[in-house]
Amino acid sequence: MRNIVAILRGVRPDEVLDIAGALIAAGITKIEVPLNSPGPMISIASLVEHYGQEALIGAGTVLSTDDVAAVREAGGRLVVSPDCDPQVIAATKAAGMLSYPGVMTPTECFAALRAGADGLKIFPGSLIGPAGLKAIRAVLPPDTEVLAVGGAGAANLAEWAAAGASGFGIGSALYAPGDTAPTVATRAAELVQRYDEAMS
Repeated sequence: MRNIVAILRGVRPDEVLDIAGALIAAGITKIEVPLNSPGPMISIASLVEHYGQEALIGAGTVLSTDDVAAVREAGGRLVVSPDCDPQVIAATKAAGMLSYPGVMTPTECFAALRAGADGLKIFPGSLIGPAGLKAIRAVLPPDTEVLAVGGAGAANLAEWAAAGASGFGIGSALYAPGDTAPTVATRAAELVQRYDEAMS
């Protein structure tokens, strides 16, 4: 399974299935609906119902334990946050879901891992850059899963991979509000090709 999380920020419930279908057909099978999108729980529940067997569905911008409970109720299995909140991580793990908190510094990285996070979301990646990730990678446990988010795209996946990224969260380089499923399909195909080249 390619370690690409498609971030569908701003996606509407009436279009989410077509968008997700295009992503899955291209080989991207991890999908995140940020909670600041319109009707996010409706979208998540719909995605779980239609694609739950072939894709990992979850939520982004998860900021509270109440959010975690709502995502679980909608059937989501993935919880991604922009920050490192030990309570959110603990609630996510207690609910049997995967936890990917946002971190930027070594202190936050280790706090997240000690709280039980499954992986780390380096965010915003554009500020840290591959050089920053490489430095942080040197002190993390070797098997730590690290996603570069906010600054990773088709043009620089190889650079991030060389620095130690084990996966990517991709937002506007895949989907922005107003984009159609065919547009997303074209972008996804290019991204998957670049990913396969970068990770080979």
